[in-house]
Formats: sequence, C-alpha cells, structure tokens
Amino acid sequence: MTRLQLRVLSAMALALMLIALFAGGAQPEAAGLIPAPWDKLAHFAVFALFAALMRHGLGFPAVLAVLAAVLIGAGDEFHQMSLPGRFPGLDDWLADLAGALAGVWLAGKLPRLRTD
Repeated sequence: MTRLQLRVLSAMALALMLIALFAGGAQPEAAGLIPAPWDKLAHFAVFALFAALMRHGLGFPAVLAVLAAVLIGAGDEFHQMSLPGRFPGLDDWLADLAGALAGVWLAGKLPRLRTD
C-alpha cells in the first residue's frame, strides 16, 4: 500500500466514524446502547482509533492527533446536551483522552510504509 492510499483510506475511515458518532449518536436508539461500565471501553477504543488514524494514517504530529481527538470528544459531549436520553460526562471525555493517548502511542509502534 502506498502512502497516498493509506491517507485516502484513513480519511475515509475517519469521515465514516465521525458520521457514525454524530449522526448515529443522535438517534433515539443510541441512548443506553452500551451500558456502564462498558461505555468507557467503547470511548477508549473509538478515540484510540481516531488518534491512530490521524497519527499513522494521515501523518499528524502526535500532539495534534491527540488534540484533534479530544476536541472531537468534547464536541460529542456538548452535542449530547441537546439529545434526549443522552448525558455528557467528564468521565466519558477522560476515557476519550486516555484512548487518544493510547492510539498515538500504538501508532508510533507501527512500521513506517515504504514509498516504492
């Protein structure tokens, strides 16, 4: 896979994840979809993937990948304020932050692609 192909696939994956997070999360079925404490694991995993895709797939600097991921997380928590049955929480955002840090760390362990 070339670097360009990785970037295109990563951008597409991020776009689909954002649509699922914001449009899917606004659906009535999303309220209580993942019960506590498993919801924190879901936050961790989703935001680890966000950050890893931005770091490894799109080539963001580590700090920018973490910052972008936690800003998305903050946006999601604020978005939940307007949704019936959904409740924002600092604990959710902290799980997002932990996931973003883990995702950037993991992305740093992945081998770099050759450009041939």
